[in-house]
This record gives sequence, structure tokens and C-alpha cells, in this order.
Amino acid sequence: MPYWFNIQTKQVESDEDRGADADVLGPYDTMEEAGNALQHAKANTDAWDAQDRAWNDADLED
Repeated sequence: MPYWFNIQTKQVESDEDRGADADVLGPYDTMEEAGNALQHAKANTDAWDAQDRAWNDADLED
């Protein structure tokens, strides 16, 4: 069963009680993964920001 993290309520939800699409992150395989959704999203954002900076810095060197 997939799990979701609701960014409005800060709660893990299942398909049976899932909020609106705009309010949830997921799906995740486990409740624990869903509970760590914000940390996972931040890690992804930090990594993508670093990639963007590296790409922009390389572009400036050309």
C-alpha cells in the first residue's frame, strides 16, 4: 500500500485517507519513508541546487 506525506497536516496518510494531490508528497513504499518526506525533498533540492551552481559556474568559465 502506498503512503503519502501531507504537507498541510504534517501527517502520513494512506490511500484511504489521502488528502488532495496538491497537498501530498509521494507515493512512498513505507510509512517511515513517507514520514521522512520533507528531509528527502530537502536533500534532493540541495543536490539539485549544487548541480545548478556547478553548471552555472562552468558556463561562466567558457
